[in-house]
Amino acid sequence: MPSQIDVIDSHIASSEREKYNELLALEIQQSNRSYWKFSTVTGVFKQSLTETNEATFDYSKERFGLNLESWDKVFDYVHELNATAESDNVRYKVLFLARHGQGYHNLAHSQYGDDAWNNYWSKLTGDGKIVWGPDALLTNLGLSQAHKNGELWNQEIAKGLKVPQRWFVSPLSRSIDTMIHTWTDLDLVDLKTVRPLVMENIREQMGVHTCDKRLPRSVIDYKYCPLGIEIEDGFVEQDIYYQDDYRESTAEQAIRLNKSLQDIWGKYTTKEESNICITSHSGSIRSLLLVLGHRPFAIGTGGVIPVLVKGEFITNEQ
Repeated sequence: MPSQIDVIDSHIASSEREKYNELLALEIQQSNRSYWKFSTVTGVFKQSLTETNEATFDYSKERFGLNLESWDKVFDYVHELNATAESDNVRYKVLFLARHGQGYHNLAHSQYGDDAWNNYWSKLTGDGKIVWGPDALLTNLGLSQAHKNGELWNQEIAKGLKVPQRWFVSPLSRSIDTMIHTWTDLDLVDLKTVRPLVMENIREQMGVHTCDKRLPRSVIDYKYCPLGIEIEDGFVEQDIYYQDDYRESTAEQAIRLNKSLQDIWGKYTTKEESNICITSHSGSIRSLLLVLGHRPFAIGTGGVIPVLVKGEFITNEQ
Protein backbone atom coordinates (compact mmCIF):
# COMPACT_ATOMS: atom_id res chain seq x y z
CA MET A 1 0.00 0.00 0.00
CA PRO A 2 1.38 3.46 -0.83
CA SER A 3 1.94 5.96 1.97
CA GLN A 4 0.61 9.50 1.93
CA ILE A 5 4.08 10.63 0.83
CA ASP A 6 3.98 8.12 -2.04
CA VAL A 7 0.60 9.45 -3.20
CA ILE A 8 1.83 13.05 -3.11
CA ASP A 9 5.06 12.17 -4.91
CA SER A 10 3.27 10.23 -7.67
CA HIS A 11 1.55 13.30 -9.07
CA ILE A 12 3.15 15.51 -11.70
CA ALA A 13 2.48 19.22 -12.08
CA SER A 14 0.98 20.28 -15.41
CA SER A 15 4.00 22.55 -15.92
CA GLU A 16 6.31 19.52 -15.73
CA ARG A 17 4.16 17.63 -18.24
CA GLU A 18 4.28 20.58 -20.61
CA LYS A 19 8.03 20.91 -20.12
CA TYR A 20 8.54 17.21 -20.89
CA ASN A 21 6.56 17.52 -24.13
CA GLU A 22 8.59 20.59 -25.10
CA LEU A 23 11.91 18.88 -24.35
CA LEU A 24 10.87 15.73 -26.22
CA ALA A 25 9.76 17.69 -29.30
CA LEU A 26 13.01 19.66 -29.26
CA GLU A 27 15.12 16.52 -28.93
CA ILE A 28 13.31 14.83 -31.82
CA GLN A 29 13.76 17.91 -33.97
CA GLN A 30 17.43 18.37 -33.16
CA SER A 31 18.44 14.72 -33.42
CA ASN A 32 16.72 14.25 -36.78
CA ARG A 33 16.50 10.52 -35.97
CA SER A 34 13.68 8.03 -36.06
CA TYR A 35 12.27 7.13 -32.66
CA TRP A 36 9.78 4.99 -30.74
CA LYS A 37 6.52 6.64 -29.67
CA PHE A 38 4.90 5.07 -26.60
CA SER A 39 1.32 4.84 -25.38
CA THR A 40 -0.63 2.76 -22.85
CA VAL A 41 -3.29 0.22 -23.77
CA THR A 42 -5.85 0.71 -21.00
CA GLY A 43 -8.25 -1.77 -19.47
CA VAL A 44 -5.97 -4.79 -19.21
CA PHE A 45 -4.78 -3.80 -15.73
CA LYS A 46 -6.87 -2.09 -13.07
CA GLN A 47 -4.26 0.58 -12.42
CA SER A 48 -4.94 2.07 -15.86
CA LEU A 49 -8.60 2.69 -15.02
CA THR A 50 -9.59 6.14 -13.76
CA GLU A 51 -11.95 4.62 -11.19
CA THR A 52 -9.17 2.71 -9.41
CA ASN A 53 -8.21 4.50 -6.20
CA GLU A 54 -4.41 4.56 -6.04
CA ALA A 55 -4.40 5.38 -2.31
CA THR A 56 -6.20 2.17 -1.33
CA PHE A 57 -5.29 -0.21 -4.15
CA ASP A 58 -3.33 -3.27 -3.00
CA TYR A 59 -1.75 -4.99 -5.99
CA SER A 60 -0.80 -8.00 -3.86
CA LYS A 61 -4.49 -8.75 -3.27
CA GLU A 62 -5.48 -7.94 -6.87
CA ARG A 63 -3.18 -10.35 -8.75
CA PHE A 64 -0.90 -7.45 -9.72
CA GLY A 65 -4.01 -5.63 -11.03
CA LEU A 66 -5.18 -8.23 -13.54
CA ASN A 67 -8.42 -6.96 -15.13
CA LEU A 68 -9.06 -9.77 -17.63
CA GLU A 69 -10.28 -13.28 -16.88
CA SER A 70 -6.83 -14.84 -16.81
CA TRP A 71 -3.16 -14.34 -17.62
CA ASP A 72 -3.67 -16.47 -20.70
CA LYS A 73 -6.18 -13.86 -21.89
CA VAL A 74 -3.60 -11.11 -21.34
CA PHE A 75 -0.81 -12.75 -23.30
CA ASP A 76 -3.12 -14.08 -26.00
CA TYR A 77 -4.25 -10.47 -26.42
CA VAL A 78 -0.65 -9.21 -26.58
CA HIS A 79 0.21 -11.91 -29.12
CA GLU A 80 -2.82 -10.95 -31.22
CA LEU A 81 -1.89 -7.26 -31.07
CA ASN A 82 1.62 -7.99 -32.27
CA ALA A 83 0.46 -10.44 -34.95
CA THR A 84 -2.12 -8.05 -36.39
CA ALA A 85 -0.18 -4.80 -35.92
CA GLU A 86 -0.47 -2.37 -38.80
CA SER A 87 3.25 -2.75 -39.53
CA ASP A 88 6.48 -4.32 -38.29
CA ASN A 89 7.20 -0.95 -36.72
CA VAL A 90 4.64 -1.57 -33.96
CA ARG A 91 5.48 -3.68 -30.90
CA TYR A 92 3.37 -4.34 -27.81
CA LYS A 93 4.95 -5.32 -24.51
CA VAL A 94 3.82 -5.81 -20.93
CA LEU A 95 6.12 -3.92 -18.56
CA PHE A 96 6.15 -4.96 -14.91
CA LEU A 97 7.47 -1.83 -13.19
CA ALA A 98 8.81 -2.80 -9.77
CA ARG A 99 9.81 -0.33 -7.09
CA HIS A 100 12.62 -1.34 -4.75
CA GLY A 101 11.74 -2.36 -1.20
CA GLN A 102 12.05 0.05 1.70
CA GLY A 103 15.49 1.63 1.90
CA TYR A 104 17.02 3.47 4.85
CA HIS A 105 16.31 6.75 3.06
CA ASN A 106 12.61 5.82 2.91
CA LEU A 107 12.68 5.09 6.62
CA ALA A 108 14.26 8.47 7.37
CA HIS A 109 11.87 10.25 5.00
CA SER A 110 8.87 8.81 6.84
CA GLN A 111 10.36 9.66 10.25
CA TYR A 112 11.27 13.28 9.49
CA GLY A 113 8.41 14.17 7.14
CA ASP A 114 8.38 15.55 3.62
CA ASP A 115 9.53 19.11 4.25
CA ALA A 116 12.34 18.30 6.70
CA TRP A 117 13.56 15.46 4.48
CA ASN A 118 13.62 17.45 1.24
CA ASN A 119 15.01 20.63 2.76
CA TYR A 120 17.59 19.23 5.15
CA TRP A 121 18.06 15.56 5.90
CA SER A 122 18.18 14.30 2.30
CA LYS A 123 21.31 16.42 1.74
CA LEU A 124 23.16 14.57 4.50
CA THR A 125 24.36 10.97 4.45
CA GLY A 126 22.75 9.99 7.77
CA ASP A 127 21.52 11.17 11.15
CA GLY A 128 23.97 9.44 13.48
CA LYS A 129 21.68 6.42 13.84
CA ILE A 130 21.14 5.24 10.28
CA VAL A 131 23.05 5.83 7.04
CA TRP A 132 21.25 6.48 3.75
CA GLY A 133 23.89 7.97 1.50
CA PRO A 134 25.45 7.48 -0.86
CA ASP A 135 23.40 4.70 -2.44
CA ALA A 136 20.96 3.76 0.33
CA LEU A 137 20.62 0.07 1.17
CA LEU A 138 17.47 -1.93 1.90
CA THR A 139 16.12 -2.23 5.43
CA ASN A 140 14.99 -5.61 6.77
CA LEU A 141 11.46 -4.59 5.80
CA GLY A 142 12.69 -3.86 2.28
CA LEU A 143 14.21 -7.32 2.03
CA SER A 144 10.95 -8.82 3.29
CA GLN A 145 8.96 -6.87 0.69
CA ALA A 146 11.16 -8.26 -2.07
CA HIS A 147 10.69 -11.80 -0.78
CA LYS A 148 6.90 -11.35 -0.60
CA ASN A 149 6.89 -10.16 -4.21
CA GLY A 150 8.69 -13.37 -5.09
CA GLU A 151 5.92 -15.31 -3.36
CA LEU A 152 3.30 -13.36 -5.33
CA TRP A 153 5.10 -14.06 -8.60
CA ASN A 154 5.29 -17.73 -7.65
CA GLN A 155 1.53 -17.84 -7.00
CA GLU A 156 0.62 -16.07 -10.23
CA ILE A 157 3.04 -18.08 -12.36
CA ALA A 158 1.19 -21.15 -11.13
CA LYS A 159 -1.98 -19.49 -12.46
CA GLY A 160 -0.59 -18.76 -15.91
CA LEU A 161 1.50 -15.59 -15.54
CA LYS A 162 4.52 -15.89 -17.80
CA VAL A 163 8.00 -15.42 -16.38
CA PRO A 164 9.51 -12.23 -17.86
CA GLN A 165 11.76 -12.69 -20.86
CA ARG A 166 14.05 -9.76 -20.06
CA TRP A 167 15.07 -7.92 -16.87
CA PHE A 168 16.37 -4.37 -16.56
CA VAL A 169 17.44 -2.69 -13.33
CA SER A 170 18.66 0.61 -11.92
CA PRO A 171 22.34 0.74 -10.89
CA LEU A 172 21.44 1.71 -7.31
CA SER A 173 21.96 -1.11 -4.82
CA ARG A 174 18.46 -1.07 -3.38
CA SER A 175 16.97 -1.83 -6.79
CA ILE A 176 19.48 -4.54 -7.67
CA ASP A 177 19.06 -6.18 -4.25
CA THR A 178 15.27 -6.04 -4.57
CA MET A 179 15.44 -7.77 -7.94
CA ILE A 180 17.82 -10.42 -6.61
CA HIS A 181 15.71 -11.25 -3.56
CA THR A 182 12.45 -11.18 -5.50
CA TRP A 183 13.59 -13.68 -8.09
CA THR A 184 16.21 -15.87 -6.44
CA ASP A 185 15.01 -16.36 -2.84
CA LEU A 186 12.38 -18.76 -4.20
CA ASP A 187 14.54 -20.01 -7.08
CA LEU A 188 12.18 -18.49 -9.64
CA VAL A 189 14.96 -17.81 -12.13
CA ASP A 190 18.68 -18.31 -12.57
CA LEU A 191 20.20 -14.84 -12.93
CA LYS A 192 23.22 -16.30 -14.73
CA THR A 193 20.82 -17.52 -17.40
CA VAL A 194 18.55 -14.48 -17.75
CA ARG A 195 21.40 -11.92 -17.33
CA PRO A 196 19.56 -8.82 -16.00
CA LEU A 197 20.97 -5.59 -17.41
CA VAL A 198 21.94 -2.56 -15.31
CA MET A 199 20.93 0.64 -17.14
CA GLU A 200 22.09 4.09 -16.02
CA ASN A 201 19.02 5.88 -17.35
CA ILE A 202 16.45 4.05 -15.21
CA ARG A 203 17.95 5.24 -11.93
CA GLU A 204 16.18 7.59 -9.54
CA GLN A 205 15.89 11.37 -9.91
CA MET A 206 19.46 12.64 -9.62
CA GLY A 207 21.12 15.30 -7.51
CA VAL A 208 21.13 16.81 -3.98
CA HIS A 209 19.70 13.72 -2.24
CA THR A 210 22.76 11.67 -1.29
CA CYS A 211 20.76 8.42 -1.32
CA ASP A 212 20.52 8.76 -5.12
CA LYS A 213 24.27 8.88 -5.78
CA ARG A 214 25.45 5.55 -7.18
CA LEU A 215 28.52 3.47 -6.47
CA PRO A 216 31.47 3.31 -8.90
CA ARG A 217 31.07 0.85 -11.75
CA SER A 218 33.91 -1.31 -10.41
CA VAL A 219 32.07 -1.77 -7.09
CA ILE A 220 28.81 -2.67 -8.82
CA ASP A 221 30.75 -5.10 -10.99
CA TYR A 222 32.45 -6.70 -7.96
CA LYS A 223 29.21 -7.01 -5.95
CA TYR A 224 26.77 -8.13 -8.62
CA CYS A 225 28.31 -9.35 -11.88
CA PRO A 226 29.46 -12.69 -10.39
CA LEU A 227 25.75 -13.34 -9.68
CA GLY A 228 24.87 -13.04 -13.37
CA ILE A 229 24.04 -9.35 -13.65
CA GLU A 230 25.45 -7.41 -16.60
CA ILE A 231 26.20 -3.70 -16.99
CA GLU A 232 25.30 -1.89 -20.20
CA ASP A 233 28.00 -0.61 -22.55
CA GLY A 234 29.09 2.98 -21.96
CA PHE A 235 28.49 2.82 -18.19
CA VAL A 236 31.28 4.96 -16.74
CA GLU A 237 33.28 4.35 -13.56
CA GLN A 238 32.27 7.38 -11.48
CA ASP A 239 28.81 8.89 -11.06
CA ILE A 240 29.29 11.93 -13.29
CA TYR A 241 25.55 12.69 -13.37
CA TYR A 242 24.92 13.36 -9.69
CA GLN A 243 25.30 16.99 -8.55
CA ASP A 244 25.29 18.23 -4.97
CA ASP A 245 23.69 21.56 -5.90
CA TYR A 246 21.15 20.66 -8.61
CA ARG A 247 18.26 18.20 -8.52
CA GLU A 248 16.98 16.91 -11.82
CA SER A 249 13.40 17.96 -12.65
CA THR A 250 10.65 15.45 -13.35
CA ALA A 251 10.60 16.54 -17.01
CA GLU A 252 14.35 15.98 -17.31
CA GLN A 253 14.07 12.58 -15.68
CA ALA A 254 11.24 11.65 -18.04
CA ILE A 255 13.45 12.49 -21.04
CA ARG A 256 16.08 10.19 -19.58
CA LEU A 257 13.52 7.41 -19.03
CA ASN A 258 12.30 7.86 -22.60
CA LYS A 259 15.86 7.16 -23.75
CA SER A 260 15.91 3.95 -21.73
CA LEU A 261 12.69 2.79 -23.38
CA GLN A 262 14.12 3.64 -26.80
CA ASP A 263 16.96 1.23 -26.03
CA ILE A 264 14.68 -1.46 -24.58
CA TRP A 265 12.38 -1.42 -27.62
CA GLY A 266 15.00 -0.92 -30.29
CA LYS A 267 18.22 -2.43 -28.96
CA TYR A 268 17.72 -4.90 -26.14
CA THR A 269 14.53 -6.79 -26.98
CA THR A 270 12.93 -8.44 -29.99
CA LYS A 271 9.31 -8.19 -31.07
CA GLU A 272 8.72 -11.65 -29.60
CA GLU A 273 9.96 -10.59 -26.16
CA SER A 274 6.75 -9.09 -24.85
CA ASN A 275 7.02 -9.58 -21.08
CA ILE A 276 9.59 -7.28 -19.46
CA CYS A 277 10.52 -6.54 -15.84
CA ILE A 278 12.07 -3.18 -14.87
CA THR A 279 13.15 -2.70 -11.24
CA SER A 280 13.76 0.91 -10.26
CA HIS A 281 12.36 3.66 -8.03
CA SER A 282 9.23 5.67 -7.24
CA GLY A 283 10.48 8.68 -9.22
CA SER A 284 11.56 6.49 -12.12
CA ILE A 285 8.15 4.81 -12.24
CA ARG A 286 6.42 8.19 -12.00
CA SER A 287 8.42 9.41 -15.01
CA LEU A 288 7.92 6.14 -16.91
CA LEU A 289 4.16 6.45 -16.51
CA LEU A 290 4.40 9.99 -17.88
CA VAL A 291 6.39 8.78 -20.90
CA LEU A 292 3.91 5.94 -21.47
CA GLY A 293 0.84 8.17 -21.28
CA HIS A 294 -0.43 6.23 -18.26
CA ARG A 295 -2.37 7.92 -15.49
CA PRO A 296 -0.34 8.85 -12.39
CA PHE A 297 -0.40 5.99 -9.91
CA ALA A 298 1.22 5.80 -6.49
CA ILE A 299 3.47 2.81 -5.81
CA GLY A 300 4.52 1.93 -2.27
CA THR A 301 7.98 0.63 -1.41
CA GLY A 302 8.32 -2.83 -2.90
CA GLY A 303 5.25 -2.24 -5.08
CA VAL A 304 4.67 -3.35 -8.67
CA ILE A 305 2.55 -1.94 -11.49
CA PRO A 306 2.07 -3.70 -14.84
CA VAL A 307 1.45 -1.66 -18.00
CA LEU A 308 0.57 -2.86 -21.50
CA VAL A 309 2.53 -0.59 -23.81
CA LYS A 310 2.34 0.11 -27.52
CA GLY A 311 5.60 1.19 -29.10
CA GLU A 312 5.41 2.62 -32.61
CA PHE A 313 8.58 3.33 -34.59
CA ILE A 314 8.29 6.75 -36.18
CA THR A 315 10.51 7.39 -39.20
CA ASN A 316 11.87 10.91 -39.17
CA GLU A 317 11.91 12.01 -42.80
CA GLN A 318 13.42 15.44 -42.26
